[in-house]
Amino acid sequence: MSSQPVTVYLGIGSNQGDRKKNLDMALKFLTQRMRLGKCSSIYDTEPVGMMEGTQRFLNMVCQAFTMLPPTGLLAVARAVESKLGRVPLPDKGPAPRPIDVDILLYGDQIVKADGLIIPHPRLAERAFVLMPLAELAPDFKHPALGKTIKELLAEVDGKAGVIKVG
Repeated sequence: MSSQPVTVYLGIGSNQGDRKKNLDMALKFLTQRMRLGKCSSIYDTEPVGMMEGTQRFLNMVCQAFTMLPPTGLLAVARAVESKLGRVPLPDKGPAPRPIDVDILLYGDQIVKADGLIIPHPRLAERAFVLMPLAELAPDFKHPALGKTIKELLAEVDGKAGVIKVG
């Protein structure tokens, strides 16, 4: 285990309740367990893969520095979601949620553990993740795909449904 913190990127989203407050509270809880670096702008985004009429999301990406192993970081992410009222549902596909905290990247590592895949398996397919991530790390190479975040963003569909709001 390294004695240096690992740079991680977390995707944070909300589409229930006071979405902006949910993002702010998630950041507050995360700072209790790790040092946050830069955070992207906030984007208002279409609810990808959800039923028609589902409220839009607010999404952002934050850089953080942690000594936690990937599974420990996942436990923190799940604890933050629980504190903010997210109820785990059986995997029936996407569902509205007060908060969602996803581990997008964990340094340049590829992680496959029980219930955890890093880089996030759908990162390269999601404009609502790539746009804010490109603000923070445009030249970071995806460890599995070998392309930069900027290159992945240029290739992804759905950018029109992602609107910078703050």
